[in-house]
Order: sequence, then structure tokens, then C-alpha cells
Amino acid sequence: MSIQGVQLFIQDDHVVMDNGILQVTISKPEGIVTGISYQGIDNLLEIRNHESDRGYWDLVWSEEGTGGTTGTSYVIKGSKFKVMVENEEQVEISFTRDWSSSLEGKHVPLNIDKRFVMLRGSSGFYSYAIYEHLKEWPGFNLPQTRIVFKLRKDKFRYMAMADNRQRRMPLPDDRSPRRSSPLAYPEAVLIVHPVESEFKGEVDDKYQYSCENKDLHVHGWICNNPPVGWWQITPSNEFRSGGPMKQNLTSHVGPINLAMFLSAHYVGEEMVPKFQRGEPWKKVFGPVFFYLNTLIDNNDPLWLWEDAKQETKTQVQCWPYNFLASDDFPKSEQRGCVSGRLRVSDRYVSNEHISVNGAYAGLAPPGDVGSWQTESKGYQFWTETDENGYFLINDVRTGDYNLYAWVPGFIGDYKNDTIITITSGCDIDMGELVYEPPRDGATLWEIGIPDRTAAEFYVPDPDPKYINKLYVNHPEKYRQYGLWERYSDLYPNGDLVYTVGVSDYRTEWFFAHVTRKKDDGKYEGTTWQIKFNLDNINQTGTYKLRVALATAYVAELQVRINNPKANPPLFTTGVIGHDNTITRHGIHGLYGLCSIDVKGTLLMEGENTIFLTQPMCSSALQGLMYDYIRLEAPPS
Repeated sequence: MSIQGVQLFIQDDHVVMDNGILQVTISKPEGIVTGISYQGIDNLLEIRNHESDRGYWDLVWSEEGTGGTTGTSYVIKGSKFKVMVENEEQVEISFTRDWSSSLEGKHVPLNIDKRFVMLRGSSGFYSYAIYEHLKEWPGFNLPQTRIVFKLRKDKFRYMAMADNRQRRMPLPDDRSPRRSSPLAYPEAVLIVHPVESEFKGEVDDKYQYSCENKDLHVHGWICNNPPVGWWQITPSNEFRSGGPMKQNLTSHVGPINLAMFLSAHYVGEEMVPKFQRGEPWKKVFGPVFFYLNTLIDNNDPLWLWEDAKQETKTQVQCWPYNFLASDDFPKSEQRGCVSGRLRVSDRYVSNEHISVNGAYAGLAPPGDVGSWQTESKGYQFWTETDENGYFLINDVRTGDYNLYAWVPGFIGDYKNDTIITITSGCDIDMGELVYEPPRDGATLWEIGIPDRTAAEFYVPDPDPKYINKLYVNHPEKYRQYGLWERYSDLYPNGDLVYTVGVSDYRTEWFFAHVTRKKDDGKYEGTTWQIKFNLDNINQTGTYKLRVALATAYVAELQVRINNPKANPPLFTTGVIGHDNTITRHGIHGLYGLCSIDVKGTLLMEGENTIFLTQPMCSSALQGLMYDYIRLEAPPS
């Protein structure tokens, strides 16, 4: 490794950061990364692309009052350049774009300050940005913002994001109309005439490589000749929206590498932050670290992935960074911490409080129970409890928060009503916190595992025509394309019938409650049945049916008991959900819990049937996923 100090070269239209290990060229004053030189490769970025289409921050915005998750896509270009730090140890440079009333309706009403940082001896560089909306400015919506890098397609062919999610990737040329066939939506294509025959007959879809925030720390690409790795490392999720379960895009065919900060994917419009006139707002997105590595004493290119994982641990340990020049990014001593112990009280499981292991506890802006799922303006800080339920949340930015939690194995969400005010250097002990999950009576029967996903249910093999080889015999086989169509194959004439005590949800409960395709190409709603036996009905009591939903997309759940034609149904959600999880190969979107009163007079001694109807049927992609279903006896 070079011990050369960091140098900054300022040219007419570009600036170059150079620490002897790599050189990063950025347009001035726009702040677009146009070139990265490393290990004898003049430019790791796609040289066939225009300079403005190689490495950039972008966003999607719309005017106040606009609905939906789309808007105007805008590559963020600065109008002013400034050197913030320049010495042998560090260079930090700023590219700003200020808003004024003359830009109303033309540009998003934000001041944006993009920063790039290079350190001595570091095999990479950092980027972060500060977005600010002043209260006198017009309102707006911000559906998406991110960093995009487009690497050289002749160099980077191998993509990795997890030990079991990595592969050699098709070329972007394989997605062209002459080499592929369109599928149900533009992101998915069937590769028919690839440049290289190994990819013939495969489906390519960027959503097949999505990842939950809690697992999304490092992903990137490997070049074999010369052996070079490109990795995007995100050491903290504090600036990402939607909490640890929120799913985001990673890398995909291009080769493209994304740092997603805010998106509506797997949630819908509820995730879109909407700012009003009179609402001031400022947020720091990042920093993220772009890490480059090469082989030294090893001949296996996959060692680059192992090294990137190790570097990720190093970056996590260094968080929050203490070298950034902006006062908007607080250092560790300017932050606070919160600790406590979370236990569960469920008298139908145990007479004593239950210690929880691996529960999720987090701080998010004050809101309703579970509101962190769609919170998108502030910061969130999450951790997992140890085997005795103890948790410690370090390095929390100053401000007001609620403490939220959920416990795998138990339904519902926990929220502590206390407003927690974090001040610089504070250390707050919440003591023992007790979560009482929704419960009226003893469990008569249950289907599934309450873990906020549908992963435990039956996920079919894909149609052989629509394969992604990575997910053959893979634990995340739900990421294969077109699985919604398999329901009609498996249930061509009648819908799913599940018998409690006889059926096995792992093999007999289809993972998604979807529509059925008819012979005329149209779709019809479907009604699933749960059959169960009861003895000694409490005619005067009220039973409780708990239905935890893992996701919904323009769907409705109607519940009927013993009469499939009851009108109105005993319960309906109404039309809910814009998660689009079924289309995008996820296993969950927004979590929701339905608690339904069932009068004893509706039940019969002997066999009973619950009818679950999803009637919305204008497309194949409508439907919902269940997390867990339970019937409780009346309170005792």
C-alpha cells in the first residue's frame, strides 16, 4: 500500500483526488464521477457512456399534491465547487446546487451539497450528501434518491452480495430487444439470443437481487483480468428509510452498482416523504464507502469478496466517522445511547415473563405503533437483543424518538410511549420493558410462524421456461420469476383447502394468495379454505381470529365462517396494499395484523370452515401473503 499523501488536482472542468492507490476524476462544478483509475485500469467506469452517465447522485421528485411513486428523474448536478479539506491526510470536496424561487416547478426545492472524501492509505473513497428544504419554499414529494455507478461491461462480469448470492452475470446487450423477449413488466426479460450461450433461457430482473436493509452492508462486482473488486459498503442504516426489513435494490446487469437511500419499493406511496410549504427539513444521506481491492498473495478472485466483507467490518467499527468536515454529521461524542431489556408477557405461553433472543429494538421518530415501517424523513437506529433480551443502541443522533420493537415468534408490534430525547453524550437506560402481544385466549390452532414473512410456506419450483440459475435449489427460491403463475398450475379447478392437524403449511400452503388465470387469459379471484374441528363450543363467548399479513398489493381479504356466500363477510380489509412484492420476488412487504371477533354462535361442534377470499382480479400480480394465522379460544 502506498504511503503517499492525498493530492487534489484542480483543472478547468474536472478535479482529481489521488492518494497513490487510486485516482478519482470528478466533473467541476457538476460533481459527476467521470473516471476511476486503479491497478493499471485507466477507468473502471463505462467509458462508452457519456461522462454524465457514469457515477452520479440522482433523485425522483414531484410537486406537492401529486400522488404515486413516480415523478421527474433528475441527475443532481452542482453549480458550485469548493474545497472543504485539503492536506496530506485527507481531501474533502463539495459540489453544491442551491434552489431559488426562479426554479419553482423546474427543480426540486432543495439545497443539495454532495461531498466526496479521500483519505491517505485508503483503497477507496467516501460520498455523502446534505439535503435541505427551507420552510418558506414550496412543498414536494421525494420518492427516491440514490448513488449510481456504471462499471465497464468488458471488465466486471461477476456480481456478489452475499455468500450464497453471487454469480457471473449476463451482459447488458443480452437485454436488448433483439436478444431478449419481454415478460410481464419492463424490468424482467427472457434472454433468448445472448452474446454468450451460457445465459440462454435465463430470466434477468434487477429485483431478483433485492436485499433487506439489515443485510445490505456490502455488494459489488469482480473483474478477473486484472483481478479487481468494486464494492459499495454501507456501514450504517441510520439514514435509510423504512427500518431493518425494508428492501432495496443492490447491483444488477449493467454492470450497475447502487447505493439506495430512499425508495418506495416493496412499500408503495406510503413510503414517499411528502413535504409541505412551511416544513423545514434537513437530512444527511451517507456516507457510503466505495472500496477497491486486488489480489496480493492469493490467486482466487473470490478472495476479493472475502476481503470486502472484512473491510465492511472495519468500516462498521469506524462508524460514525470522525473525519467528515460537515457539522451536519455528528461525531460519536456528540451522540447518545439507549439501553434496556425487552421481555414478553403472554400468560397463555408462560406464567413468567419470557426472555427474548434476537428481537429487534429500534429508535425512530415519534409515531404510531409500527409507524417506523413507512417513516422516511428522519433517522432510525436498530439493534437485536441478546439471548436475555438486553439491547444497546449506540451513536444515536440528537433528537426525539420513540422506542419500537418486534419479537420473532410473537405477533404484533411494540411501542414505548415515552418520548426519548437524545442529547449529546447522553446514556439512557430504559430499564425492563415488557411487550404484551395481542392475545385474548388460548391457541386452538395456528398456521405458519410469526416472523413477518411468508418464507416458511410452500414456494414452488419455477416454470422451467423462466429460470434464474442462481436460485435453483436455493433457500431464497421465492426470488424466481413468475411463481404467481404456478398457483393456477397447481390448482387449475379448485382453490387451496387446508385441514388443521392434517395439512403441513410448509408443503400445502401456497406462499402467495394470488388470482387464477382462466382459459380466456383473464383472471379470477380465489377463495382458500381452512377446515378445523372444535368440541364444546362456547356459544356465548367470542373467539378471536388473528391474521398477520406479510404483504398486499391492490388486494382485499374477506373472511367468512361456515358460509362462503355470507354478505357482507364477517370481516374485510377493503382494498389494501401497494407493496408490489409478488412482482418483485420478495417474501414480505409491509406487515399488518388483523384481529377478528368470531361469535361462538358462528361456530359448530365438529368441522368448521374459514373462507379467505381475495376477490381483486384485474391482473396476475394482485394478491397478498400471510405471515401467520391463529384461532384463539374465548378469554378464560
